[in-house]
Amino acid sequence: MSASTGWRNLAPLFLLCFLCLFSSAVTADELHALLNLTTTLQTPNPDLFSSWTPNNPPCQFAGITCNVNGSVMEIDLSNQQLAGVLPLGSICELRNLEKLALGFNSLHGTPMGDLNDCVKLQYLDLGNNFFSGSVPDISSLRELRYLYLNKSGFSGAFPWSSLKNMADLIVLSVGDNPFDRTPFPEEIGSLLKLNVLYMTNCSIEGQISPVIGYLIELESLELSLNNLTGEIPKEIGNLVKLWRLELYGNSLTGKFPVGFRNLIKLEYLDASMNYLEGDLSELRSLTNIVSLQLFKNQFSGEVPMEFGEFQKLVNLSLYTNMFSGSLPQKLGSWAKFIYIDVSENFLEGTIPPEMCKQGTMTKLLVLQNSFSGEIPGAYANCSSLTRFRVSNNSLSGVVPAGIWGLPNVDVIDISLNQLEGPITSDIKNAKALTQLLVGNNRLSGKLPEEILEAELLVKIDLSYNQLSGRIPVSIGELKSLSSLYVQDNMLSGAIPESLGLCVSLSNLNMAHNSLSGKIPSSLGSLLTLNSLNLSDNELSGQIPASLSSLRLSLLDLSNNHLTGRIPQSLSLEAYNGSFSGNPSLCTATRIGSFKQCSSHPGTSKIIRTIVICFLIASVLLLTSLACFICIKNRDKDGDRKSREESWEVKSFHTLTFTEDEILDSIKHENLIGKGGSGNVYKAKLPSGQELAVKNIPKAESSTQRRNLSTSPMLGKGGKKSREFESEVRALSSIRHVNVVKLYCSITSEDWSLLVYEYLPNGSLWDRLHSSGKSELDWKTRYWIAVGAAKGLEYLHHGCERPMIHRDVKSSNILLDELMKPRIADFGLAKILQADRGVKDSTQVIAGTPGYIAPEYGYTSRINEKSDVYSFGVVLMELVTGKRSIEPEYGENMDIVSWVSSNLKCRESVMRLMDPRIVQDHTREQAIEVLRIAILCTERLPSLRPTMRRVVQMLEEAEPCGPVDIVVEKDGKFGVESGKG
Repeated sequence: MSASTGWRNLAPLFLLCFLCLFSSAVTADELHALLNLTTTLQTPNPDLFSSWTPNNPPCQFAGITCNVNGSVMEIDLSNQQLAGVLPLGSICELRNLEKLALGFNSLHGTPMGDLNDCVKLQYLDLGNNFFSGSVPDISSLRELRYLYLNKSGFSGAFPWSSLKNMADLIVLSVGDNPFDRTPFPEEIGSLLKLNVLYMTNCSIEGQISPVIGYLIELESLELSLNNLTGEIPKEIGNLVKLWRLELYGNSLTGKFPVGFRNLIKLEYLDASMNYLEGDLSELRSLTNIVSLQLFKNQFSGEVPMEFGEFQKLVNLSLYTNMFSGSLPQKLGSWAKFIYIDVSENFLEGTIPPEMCKQGTMTKLLVLQNSFSGEIPGAYANCSSLTRFRVSNNSLSGVVPAGIWGLPNVDVIDISLNQLEGPITSDIKNAKALTQLLVGNNRLSGKLPEEILEAELLVKIDLSYNQLSGRIPVSIGELKSLSSLYVQDNMLSGAIPESLGLCVSLSNLNMAHNSLSGKIPSSLGSLLTLNSLNLSDNELSGQIPASLSSLRLSLLDLSNNHLTGRIPQSLSLEAYNGSFSGNPSLCTATRIGSFKQCSSHPGTSKIIRTIVICFLIASVLLLTSLACFICIKNRDKDGDRKSREESWEVKSFHTLTFTEDEILDSIKHENLIGKGGSGNVYKAKLPSGQELAVKNIPKAESSTQRRNLSTSPMLGKGGKKSREFESEVRALSSIRHVNVVKLYCSITSEDWSLLVYEYLPNGSLWDRLHSSGKSELDWKTRYWIAVGAAKGLEYLHHGCERPMIHRDVKSSNILLDELMKPRIADFGLAKILQADRGVKDSTQVIAGTPGYIAPEYGYTSRINEKSDVYSFGVVLMELVTGKRSIEPEYGENMDIVSWVSSNLKCRESVMRLMDPRIVQDHTREQAIEVLRIAILCTERLPSLRPTMRRVVQMLEEAEPCGPVDIVVEKDGKFGVESGKG
């Protein structure tokens, strides 16, 4: 064999050895780059990086995939709870990397390095993290096909111009980021291969560019929650492959453009919450529609009859528009229909009868229209229904018996119709029912005893019907009952004593019936009762003294046959008119037109004689005692004498204590709290009564310094301020079950004390955030929210002189022995002026960081909407269990911004929930309360609801049943219906 021949035979061997050496060198570099990740990233999962050791080749690392040459081709560490700062520069040392997937982690900060060397990347996912700063430079990623930066946390200007280099891009997902506001990017038009475009909530404004029509491969287009205006461009009709189109939450106007009918593959269409108008004629041919959401627009005309033939349609939400005509009678009869909400329109005709044909319908919401005819009998067998709301229509006929007993129904609302017949015994099967709303109909017959078996009932409204007979004697078995309205019926018999067992009852109205007998004394045990109306009945006997313990904002016992003395604590100007039409009632002190109670003449004479004798004896005794004290204490200093002579007590309720008993409690060991307006002490009186005493500091004076020796904990003194007097005068007039009760003020030249009821369960802040406290379940949190909202509503709308609290926060919501809330700490409260104009604002910045409304940043003039914002923060605390300010939110972030940044997908919303309350049957109610919190914390005050509206929304979200939130869009979260 020749030398040349030998060389030719050995050459392949040398080449193989050379390649092996080169391969080993590359592997070493890649190993170093990968191991660098383990030093910068952390995870609670000990198994994730267990295989990432120098002894293992990179291709055997968990989450790593190599190509046929042994080079690292893919890194997929998605959803691994990774934290830390991402070393992009180190990662891009992997020269053959084609896929980098790090989504759904907790990566934060600004990535180290850039992506310039990752030139072979085809798949990049950094979404669902907590990055900050600008998007890394992506201009070199010319081979990129999939780009996921949604909800990544990046801000600043998005590099739209870089998209021109990515002609092969298939998925572009950059939504849910706080980017700088920008017009619709024209660069999108060059991405001709794009299948998915997700640009929801990324600060796009202006009109949707016609270039969108170039993207004929698009299958999913989501542009919701931006600042888009103008009309939907006609070019969108070119996107014939679209199966999802979401445009909700913008300011789009005009009609669906001509050519929209070409989108015959469309399954999910959501253009809700815009200003769109016109009819739906362009949607007639969209036969593949599964979910159609067009609520809160200005659409008009008829609902197309073709909708009745759509065989895939399961969700239809058209509420709050101007639709007229009738609904297609075959609507929802083909597929497994889930819900319909066409409320607040001008629809007429009959309710389509077959929407529950497949037995899957959960919600029928058609309230506030002009539907007529009978309730279709088929719904009496629709056991899947959770909400049945047909109120405020023109329905007639007898209510099908089975409706009353639907086993999963949470709300039955048939009020404001002309419906007839009885409430049948079927109601015993309604085990999930929390609200029975049947007022303003023609229902008749007796209230069945079986209603007591619907034991979850919270609200019953039977008012303005023709019901007769007695109220069930054992109605007290409904332990969750909060509101009972039976006024304007023909009910007779006695008011059941067992009502006193309904410990959650806050509203009771039995007016305009034929009820007789005595007012049950057990009503006095209902500490949560807020309004009591028993007027226009045939009640007799005396007013129970037990009613004196109630804190009622409304009391009406007028036009009965009551006799005797009105209890002294009810003889207030606030209740003037509450007792009219009872000529045999009298008062110890004159009130309104009532006569004063007079004693029998003979009895009077005897009493006068006894009193005179008692007074003479008392004078002799006191004279002797005074001499004894004078002699005993003559050498003591005059400080105590000056203290006793200087006190001024103003009482706002009947007092069972003296100022000395209060003063003796002001000492360090009784200190229970420190507020912005003073220290708070607990006073336990010899009688056993417990009170809270707030010491409000003033400017120090020489007199105060002298008196420090007597009571060192009273604080700094000074002249009594007019502001203090006016605020005390305002607070003293408050009578509401959800506002802390002020018994009296005690003032001197140097000190100001306020004496309140004592709330043994402390503050809501303590219960939510302090260790060692018993946890609050969701139902308790919900009712705390409702009660606190009602207290604020009273301050804003119910007082004779409405006021702003100005320091609403969880530490100023106190809880009584039943965990019922009281709004407290009015140290910053301001009275609103009568004209409600410019003068209804204040110029003093006040409040607590984390709760202060953003308008403080650009104006010192605020109104009651600032309280609404603060209350929204409290609602977020209740739902999330988080404090208003936490380090995890990031610099200059609070709970409002944190919640807002976590709203755009189902998974992230679920992560907001406090794990201590999230259960299958409470999760949706918590989401609904969170939705209300978001409305309350709108940046512009004009967009926030009033507290009256907040109370209404919270009551519509009562627990024990699902709310109208449907998530069936690949994990996307959305409020699909707001009718509750």
